[in-house]
Amino acid sequence: MAASSRMIRFAPLALCIAAAVGAQSSSPRKSQLATVSQTVAGVNIEMLYRRPVARGRALFGTLVPWGKIWTPSADSAARFTVSAPITINGSALAAGTYSVWTIPDSASWTVIFSSTAAAFHLSYPTGHDVLRVRATPLRGDHVESLLFAFPMVDADSAQLQLHWGTTIVPLAIRTVP
Repeated sequence: MAASSRMIRFAPLALCIAAAVGAQSSSPRKSQLATVSQTVAGVNIEMLYRRPVARGRALFGTLVPWGKIWTPSADSAARFTVSAPITINGSALAAGTYSVWTIPDSASWTVIFSSTAAAFHLSYPTGHDVLRVRATPLRGDHVESLLFAFPMVDADSAQLQLHWGTTIVPLAIRTVP
């Protein structure tokens, strides 16, 4: 059998495999990609993340253990970008792009900004912390899919909230004059 006739015979198989791989990669993910952005006093702030869904599960203290490092995202670490220096909860953060990690606790959370901007959601980049801040969690209405939002924006400040289930973690952001 000539090489060209073998290729013709296997071409339909190759097309079927390519179609199956393409269909698999285009299937919607359970945790959808989301972006929230806000401009405050000319400073662009953006959070890029994948939105895990509660689906009736107990979240903090169970699915997300207390005292363990966790990124508020699925599949890849949450990514925070800021176009100019700001403060978060009173601590300075330079312009740049960072991955965001947390250490949840019932009374106080640690929020970590890492210089390793792109990271798999289960691979915390040890030794690359740029900033760690503390935040006191609040309780609110249930939110099924993890959500970041800017519920308050003023002339030179804003509040960024992480909200999932009934847990809200507020971060006070202020531009640097």
